[in-house]
Amino acid sequence: MTVDAPAWPPLSIRVVEGAPKTTIVIVEDEAAIADALAARLRAEGFAVEVAHDGHRGVELCERISPDLVVLDVMLPGLDGHEVCRRIQAHRAVPVLMLTALDAETDLIVGLGVGADDYMTKPFSQRELVARVRALLRRARRAQEEPGSKPITAGPVAIDPQRREIRRDGELVHLTPTEFDLVHRLARRPGIVLTREQLLEEVWGYIDGSTGGRTVDSHVAAVRRKLGADVIRTVQGIGYAFGTTR
Repeated sequence: MTVDAPAWPPLSIRVVEGAPKTTIVIVEDEAAIADALAARLRAEGFAVEVAHDGHRGVELCERISPDLVVLDVMLPGLDGHEVCRRIQAHRAVPVLMLTALDAETDLIVGLGVGADDYMTKPFSQRELVARVRALLRRARRAQEEPGSKPITAGPVAIDPQRREIRRDGELVHLTPTEFDLVHRLARRPGIVLTREQLLEEVWGYIDGSTGGRTVDSHVAAVRRKLGADVIRTVQGIGYAFGTTR
């Protein structure tokens, strides 16, 4: 399993002298992939730490509290899904999962345990850097944006300030990305948003090699938790928010 070598010039970034670097943890058992990703991310101005198995990945995240985690699914010791569960139990942190698996159910499992995005191997390092930057921007935006008004639609109640969603009065646990997806759609009930619009508004990037499937997988995960009637598919176009009662 390989990824492309760091052949492009680094994306432009603005470095503030004396400002602390954003810290990224890579948990990847294939040394060649881990080294290539670490080199590319360091060239982009990030501080990077690497772990090569699940147990060390959890320990590293607990010890240094990174700003983002790049996490492989297939790991010795603890697999990536369990690692994601454990690190998210301590604190919310953006997680970008790397997987060699292409089955929809495997991707939904990853999203269901707290991953914010995923990429299927082999992938472009340039796209990975774009995904990392988008996740970091979204995490900062969620902290800085003032909460908007609560939204109620049939059995679903959304509280943006608390970032909570309830169905029939019962609290439903959604990942940060799932919440943002539902909230973006619910702010314009009945309006169809394309996958490209959702990628730009929720994930912060325009469609890459797996962008459309990222949206589809998150929608599937939301339906499993909130109900199939919460998000409506408009064939060939995109998705709209709306419940049947």
